[in-house]
Amino acid sequence: MTKYDVKDLNLVEKGKLRTEWAEMQMPVLRMICHEFEKAKPLKGIRISACLHVTTETANLMKALKAGGADIHLCASNPLSTQDDVAASIVIDLGIPTFAIKGEDKDTYYSHIASALSIKPHITLDDGADLVSTLHKDMRDLLSNVMGGTEETTTGVIRLRAMAESGELKYPIIAVNDAYTKYLFDNRYGTGQSTIDGIIRATNRLIAGSVFVVCGYGWCGRGVAARAKGLGARVIITEISPLKALEATMDGYEVMQILEASKIGDIFVTVTGNINVLSEKCFLLMKDGAIICNTGHFNVEIDIEMLEKLSISKRTIRDYVQEYTLSNGKRICLLAEGRLVNLAAAEGHPSAVMDMSFANQALSVEYIVKNAKMLENKVYKVPDNIDNEIARLKLNAMGVMIDSLTKEQAKYLSSWEMGT
Repeated sequence: MTKYDVKDLNLVEKGKLRTEWAEMQMPVLRMICHEFEKAKPLKGIRISACLHVTTETANLMKALKAGGADIHLCASNPLSTQDDVAASIVIDLGIPTFAIKGEDKDTYYSHIASALSIKPHITLDDGADLVSTLHKDMRDLLSNVMGGTEETTTGVIRLRAMAESGELKYPIIAVNDAYTKYLFDNRYGTGQSTIDGIIRATNRLIAGSVFVVCGYGWCGRGVAARAKGLGARVIITEISPLKALEATMDGYEVMQILEASKIGDIFVTVTGNINVLSEKCFLLMKDGAIICNTGHFNVEIDIEMLEKLSISKRTIRDYVQEYTLSNGKRICLLAEGRLVNLAAAEGHPSAVMDMSFANQALSVEYIVKNAKMLENKVYKVPDNIDNEIARLKLNAMGVMIDSLTKEQAKYLSSWEMGT
């Protein structure tokens, strides 16, 4: 009997159909799945995976299992689980899954412990909570681990800090840093799904609104572009001179966050840092301001301070908590400050996750083949994997590109030929 802790196994049929729908837009991962099924490169490998439990993740689990892996899965965010998909992973794939949408903090970490109970050879993480739990609370399992992967920017930052301090005890491949991940998943995936989450939660018109994006990394670029495309007046707040300059050159208004707080209608944090929206911001905001987060953890908005400043709060819509401050103004927090694109919507479209999870699958295979040569540090995805995924995606899209002629290749590899 497969071990599990999910909301309701009776949701299995809905989850199965939605997973099949996602698979239609994941041709690269589907090809990898077919190859894995034939070659079984992961036979005998135990994997602990801490990821958003979505239809796209279900297809990744299918590919890894086809490769011969034994997997335990848990959620990487308390609000991102799609309960029907969790049921389908348990029943249709036979993979022990520990994930319930809305689980409390204690349940969240007990689920991580359940995923680690398999005594993994490889970890898959999204935010580094699984890796940090393994290093802090279950160190006796570290000797089994040959390597791991990390899906998101926040996790890569944490893991690099561990590596630099000498705390990281096994190698990690930063899937987030693959070109076929962050240039597409972070920009197009986060951009579209964040706007989707905001609209589903609020049904507010984006056109004509003052839309503040806190942070102009690749995710922030994507959110800003989509908001601008829907007709918003987009303002960027930044701490990096280079990114602020880029945002200005891209045609956005750039200003300090306290100035933006006075005029914003909708605020989105996407920085990976704490207390980006804080007490001073809240007190300056207009009545009815909407605030939300699309960075990985729910720390970018100082919710504790918002609670202290409020004389009352109520849930006015699904995923919308309305806080009334002592000055009478109301601030609306979406999705409890967690990832609005996954909590209030369905996360990234499957077409873009196709590349992200292709990177995951091939990186796992790479670790199995090369673990003895890897040191305890954070590695980028090998260029040959990155380029192969791009090639496969183009082929699936029916896009043909040119190749260098012999003459061109010779010119680029020589220094003798001048003007």
